Amino acid sequence: MKHSIFEELEWRGMVYDRIEGVPEILAKEKVTVYNGFDVTADSLHIGHIVPLMALARMQRFGHHPIALAGGGTTMLGDPSGKTAERALMPVETIQANTEAIKKQLSHFLDFDSKSNPARLLNNADWLTKLNMIDFMRDIGKNFTVNYMLSKESIRTRLDREEGISFTEFTYMLLQSYDFLYLFDNYGCKMQTGGSDQWGNITAGAELIRRMRGTQAYAMVYPLITKADGTKFGKTESGSVWLDPQRTSPYRFYQFWLNTNDGDVVNYLKYFTFLEHETIDALGDAVINKPEEREAQRRLAQVMTAMVHGETALARAEQASQALFGGEISGLSAEEIGDIFAEVPSCELAKNNLVNRMSLLDLLVNAGVSKSKGEARRSLQEGGIYINNHRVSDVNREVGVSDLLEGQFIILRKGKKNYALVKVAG
Repeated sequence: MKHSIFEELEWRGMVYDRIEGVPEILAKEKVTVYNGFDVTADSLHIGHIVPLMALARMQRFGHHPIALAGGGTTMLGDPSGKTAERALMPVETIQANTEAIKKQLSHFLDFDSKSNPARLLNNADWLTKLNMIDFMRDIGKNFTVNYMLSKESIRTRLDREEGISFTEFTYMLLQSYDFLYLFDNYGCKMQTGGSDQWGNITAGAELIRRMRGTQAYAMVYPLITKADGTKFGKTESGSVWLDPQRTSPYRFYQFWLNTNDGDVVNYLKYFTFLEHETIDALGDAVINKPEEREAQRRLAQVMTAMVHGETALARAEQASQALFGGEISGLSAEEIGDIFAEVPSCELAKNNLVNRMSLLDLLVNAGVSKSKGEARRSLQEGGIYINNHRVSDVNREVGVSDLLEGQFIILRKGKKNYALVKVAG
């Protein structure tokens, strides 16, 4: 571990830009620092983990983190990084989303620390109480339109045909006011966020300088992309969420396990608390023994345990082994459906199994074998598996007792040719 949090963040590649004086104040003071999180969904996704881990690292170095839920600013919508204005959300939805993400923050931040507990605040608590005339007189006068137009988040939207609404244009003022409010009420001297927030964050520091005559600080983290330039955190099925109802622990584990060799060392630096020596050793393994994927497996283990717990990690690892002949019994119907979602499947009425049916027929019906003759030869050669248990009896019948969770039979030919039989009725 480095001597200061700034050096630690720099080593991990997490400092994209900063206001002058950030390294010095982090080295000499225990700073109160905040990072905002929008509440446009009822779950955080893995794109939020970079600022969350940065706050968590700050806390471990003795600084005082504030996680700010944007219950108020989400009512308007942040134009940063957006090509078009997003639909305004109902207040009730925003409130429900805010409640839902609270428990996810505790996976990363210690709210019970005796010395420097993390705080969770909601900017709706003060923004919704503002008087418009007072706000425009006291806060708005500190911002020239020229200054606001110079910010990239505004300028890029003006260059597009859709333009930018006045609602989004004022977002910068509200985020700046958040910084001022936290400075006045919690002694917060620093705001952090993604690099797309640089304009909003520096505007807040400038507001504090104008109104309070003192220095405030800002630091932003890089927006993570993959080695091939594509967006991090997106899969064919969409975002990878922290809520297990949105992204199962198995799929969460698989996301990290499938990290490319060119990305895995950086991800270990960004997303884990693993020490430098450990990451360096895992980096050497990527170079010298890439086929073992030790770094990817360690990354998947650490992330799944942190977000979902050790029990969910154990089940995710068991589920991952199921595709390689591992034990399937004990997995839930949901997990089985998740694991084998992408293998060929067929449906079978349960009545067919009540009186038992020939395995040869089932292999043909499921597309595992082209004919009964081929199925018979595969059985005799020991290449057929039911629920990952080898079967060689050509007279074998399949019945209700073979069902997993009362609704699945998993057939396999050889090492990797799976078929999922879905039984209904």
